[in-house]
Amino acid sequence: MKRKEFLELAGAAAAGSLLTGCSAKPSEAPAAASGTTRVTVKIHDLKLRHAWGLSRGTWTTRRNAFVKIERDGIVGLGEAAPIARYNETAESAAAFIEKARPVLERDLGDYAVRFREIEAVGPGEHAAKAALDMAVLDWFAKKLRVPLWRLLGLGRDRIMTTTYSIGIDEVPVMQEKVREASAFGVYKIKVGTADDRKIIEGIRAVTDKPLRADANEGWKTREQALEMIDWMAGQGVELIEQPMPADRLEDYAWLKERVKIPVFADESLILPSDLPRIAPCFHGVNVKLMKCGGVQEAVRLAGMARALGLKLMIGCMVETSLGISAAAAVASLFDYADLDGALLISNDPFRGVVVDGDRLVLNDKPGLGVEGDLV
Repeated sequence: MKRKEFLELAGAAAAGSLLTGCSAKPSEAPAAASGTTRVTVKIHDLKLRHAWGLSRGTWTTRRNAFVKIERDGIVGLGEAAPIARYNETAESAAAFIEKARPVLERDLGDYAVRFREIEAVGPGEHAAKAALDMAVLDWFAKKLRVPLWRLLGLGRDRIMTTTYSIGIDEVPVMQEKVREASAFGVYKIKVGTADDRKIIEGIRAVTDKPLRADANEGWKTREQALEMIDWMAGQGVELIEQPMPADRLEDYAWLKERVKIPVFADESLILPSDLPRIAPCFHGVNVKLMKCGGVQEAVRLAGMARALGLKLMIGCMVETSLGISAAAAVASLFDYADLDGALLISNDPFRGVVVDGDRLVLNDKPGLGVEGDLV
């Protein structure tokens, strides 16, 4: 057996124990769902509290797609936060969900089978697949009357905290964002510009808390990346995400051997099949439901990454409490959490996982544990 095949099988096996291990069972095993599934899709604009600046652009709103599936009197909800870098839009996500309708007429309790069928509907559109995956899991966990984290056998004893992200802006504006987020113990600073030293020095002028940095592929050479990373290490930056373009794996391997702090992959990792190829080039990976296609794939990635000795971060896009609650349900599998997406918007229509200070607090409600409705 080839090394890549072995690693993929090992990761799938590691994840499989979680995907099949329900630690709370209903009094009776549910019969296969046989009713008609009603599917509703809606696109909604999310308003950002502050302009959201990255190395590749700045936004004041984000446009996400939401899906609701209704069957046997039970509702499952899902959210797609499309990623323009991967040629996704809210409209393309909604169109994919419409194409996947026939899959949702089958037994939703076989959620792993349904996910593979959803994948087969078409290539790409990972955010749409994530929305459908969380909606099916939400529905089935509600059918069993258990929280999703319990359906997956994960528990919630481990205390998980999230970073708070500071988007690129004028330095005084970034400093004010840090002051507003004083309850958080670690800040994630967006960099990847010509003013990165000024940005980090400006943040350091208002806080001595640990920092993490995310360049979003903003640095173009390995020499520039090495110089900036080592300088940031001296400023109390704990780790750096995706300093260079995603396809520069030889440069990442070179960088990994020389840097003083860990380098995490973000844009370089989309699907579990990417992991064996990129693993030798990074110290850790940032897994996002919207990139990999949902909760089930995130669990699978976590198992594979552990087998490869990588550190793990669970991240997010700009999402409502719906998407964040789905990610929080599996956050205990990860070393770090960056699940502040719902905190960045001013018109969140959902209530789910609570951020108490910087601590993620899961509830006991069935499914994703989310209240609210858009569709």
